[in-house]
Amino acid sequence: MERTAAGLISRAAHELGLRADELTAEVEQRLRHELPALWEDPDVARTAAENVVEHVVAALAGLEHAVEPDLIELPSADVERARVLARHGTPLSAMLRAFRLAEEVVLDRLFAELPRLSQDAEQVSAAARQLNVVSTKYVDRVSEQGVRAFQAERDRRLRWRSAMVNEASMCIGTTLDIARTTQELADFATEQFADLVTVDLLDTVLRGQDTAGQSPLTLRRMAQGPDADAGGLQPPVRPQELHVCPEGSPCAEALSSGRPSRQQHGRASGAPRAHSTLVVPLRARGTTLGVAEFHRYGTAKPYDDEDLLLAQEIAVRAAVAVDNARHYTHARATALTLQRSLLPREAPRQSAVDVAYRYLPAGSESGVGGDWYDVIPLSGARVALVVGDVVGHGIRAAATMGRLRTAVRTLADIDLPPDELLTHLDDVVLRLANEASSDPDPGPEADVGRDNGATCLYAVYDPVARRCTLARAGHVPPVVVVRDGTADVLELPPGPPLGRGGLPFETMEVDLPEGTLIALCTDGLIEARTPAGATGKDPSAPTGAAEDPTPDIDAGLATLRQVLARPAPSLEAACDSVLEALLPSRPDDDVALLLARTRSLGADRVATWELEADPAVVARARSDVSRKLTDWGLEELAFVAELVVSELVTNAIRYGRPPIRLRLIHDRSLLCEVSDAGSTTPHLRRARVFDEGGRGLLLVAQLAGQWGTRHARRGKTVWAELSETAEFPALAFE
Repeated sequence: MERTAAGLISRAAHELGLRADELTAEVEQRLRHELPALWEDPDVARTAAENVVEHVVAALAGLEHAVEPDLIELPSADVERARVLARHGTPLSAMLRAFRLAEEVVLDRLFAELPRLSQDAEQVSAAARQLNVVSTKYVDRVSEQGVRAFQAERDRRLRWRSAMVNEASMCIGTTLDIARTTQELADFATEQFADLVTVDLLDTVLRGQDTAGQSPLTLRRMAQGPDADAGGLQPPVRPQELHVCPEGSPCAEALSSGRPSRQQHGRASGAPRAHSTLVVPLRARGTTLGVAEFHRYGTAKPYDDEDLLLAQEIAVRAAVAVDNARHYTHARATALTLQRSLLPREAPRQSAVDVAYRYLPAGSESGVGGDWYDVIPLSGARVALVVGDVVGHGIRAAATMGRLRTAVRTLADIDLPPDELLTHLDDVVLRLANEASSDPDPGPEADVGRDNGATCLYAVYDPVARRCTLARAGHVPPVVVVRDGTADVLELPPGPPLGRGGLPFETMEVDLPEGTLIALCTDGLIEARTPAGATGKDPSAPTGAAEDPTPDIDAGLATLRQVLARPAPSLEAACDSVLEALLPSRPDDDVALLLARTRSLGADRVATWELEADPAVVARARSDVSRKLTDWGLEELAFVAELVVSELVTNAIRYGRPPIRLRLIHDRSLLCEVSDAGSTTPHLRRARVFDEGGRGLLLVAQLAGQWGTRHARRGKTVWAELSETAEFPALAFE
């Protein structure tokens, strides 16, 4: 019988060591019962089992040979096992509790051995006390070492996860394009921690709704990675294809609950050969957008809780980027729809010019802007050509553009000269700016109309005189190309941008031969950066050197002149050539381009008579008109034209000032014009029963399809348009 407690402990440890297999099985059974989470993951279970065996053997050997607790050699793999537990997301408390539970089992068995080996109660008691001290010191030592290794691994994993999340934040959401953003998520995940990634968005969300809709949910495959077929492991659904999320599937559960999950043995939808899958919903600002699935195949380690947490954090950032892209896409589509609805759908019928035009919204994240163009038929067979640009982007800029285009058309209808029209338009922009500044809830685009307002170029071409009158308000000057191919920039008086107020605008008149090409554009065309493949960049510049962002207007105009000087089979082809030469694939600003080739109305289509201010000339004027209409083959209009001319000439003689001129223009319709030097504008009124006058203009208004007055620098012109197809109402006067 041993005389000392140490000897008794040594014998008990020796006896128990002979049955170490039974002891380790008992410890493992206790751990499985008390800490079942340690046995759910195969890697963690194997680590726990190895720990049990090696620590039981090491502890019993130390007790048998009476080694001090601080000197007992710990298992060499103990530190690595602690790291494994940390990598798998095992709680530190579970690891520490496992040590204490194992200690309890081993001590209980040792305590049971002591009375069997010694009848000395005092010796057994002393041995028991010594065992408590030794086991506590040993477990404390093991726990401290495990905690240090565990925490070091957790810190390393946290740093790695933080680095991954930061890298994901830089790689995902580089644009406001939904498809590209989702593909960036798929590409990043396949590079870092997945063999295959699929990203699906709810079809209802893509169509602008914030609700998932009714089950079964319909998803659109937006992205997957890798792009190449990885050994036939690609899912059956391809990008941009619609597919249904089955009820009860991990995908449906993630979408309905908003919670991620880990799936084993290919339970996730769309990847039956995956042995481990993370299903993570994409949620942003309270809205479920879709779901991302991360798959691992073959020999790759199954996903653990740390991987799930990483996927969640990346998905959160990706979801915000997708939501931003979604809102931008919907806002851009709305603004673009509004913009296009406010632009001319087709060129109006007129004989002054042949036209072709293009409008391209900005391809950058700045969004749709306020560029516009217009072709407005005017009296006297003339036509107005307009190009303008509103400061800012988005719906507000598009709406402002629509209001300015309407204002230009209204001012053009009263035949204002270009400089006066721009002066009135300047007042309109000032009023819009005041409205924007007083808006109590301006929103993110309230800067529209406040800074510089807008620019505009307004040109009026007269095919009879072959003369063009132009004025601009801070806008890009036009380019004119004559038939011999000479292209020049018209150096118009610049004029201030609209919205400055109080500053004058000036006009310029130029004679343009028939067939002259006039090009009007917005600054987005000539300030665009050099397109891909174009010359102009220094070939010796280092790779990756940034291009000079400063727009070169002169260079842009020079290129525009060069392109327009080249022969083109049509105006449409010329438009395409200009855009190809001057624009990158995704222009930073809106672009409006209007090309017009001038035509002329020769002397055979125009008749002019100078009239004396004598009522006797009215009858002669009617006769002259009748003869000219006969020459033109317009006899059917003779009666109506004589009535209209008679009334207009009579009014000019009675209320105007000489000289008086009568002009007929045979265009798509018959235009009758009477000019005089007076400035008094005739007004339509209804004559009473006993009034001797006041019926002339009423008669003209009933007979003519359109009529009006336009003012010149000196005098005015009253005009009426008559059509061969018009149906004239019965004339009745009270």
